[in-house]
Amino acid sequence: MKISTKGRYGLKALMDIAMYSNSEAVTLKSISERQNISEGYLEQIFSALRKSGLVIGKKGAQGGYTLSKHISTITIGEILRTLEGNLSLVDIRDRDDADELERCINENLWDAINKNINDYFDSITLEDLVNKYKSEVDYYMYFI
Repeated sequence: MKISTKGRYGLKALMDIAMYSNSEAVTLKSISERQNISEGYLEQIFSALRKSGLVIGKKGAQGGYTLSKHISTITIGEILRTLEGNLSLVDIRDRDDADELERCINENLWDAINKNINDYFDSITLEDLVNKYKSEVDYYMYFI
């Protein structure tokens, strides 16, 4: 398993919305400028996020994106599975021709690793990451 730029940038963009939205829509242009991510690439990422229901797009002068639910209920696993697909280290499919040794390895090693990976990502929320970031970095928001 390798998390691509799509997954990493998507997570970064959702953290940006969580930190800078103030209950208002955030434009891809503003995310692009703050996070140094191509606006075109963000459009592709947000297309998938919108289809999955993680973000809501709003058109018009006051348009942009907002999170569809509170950051305490959005898990990192949900975000990464939306953008990356299966989060398994080893892709195990039930095979009729698998012998006993292969089944033993699959059940006792690969399935356990895959479960731990998914459980780990599902145990962290977007809120957890935002709070961790705010506690580690001098984070100030200025309003004019």
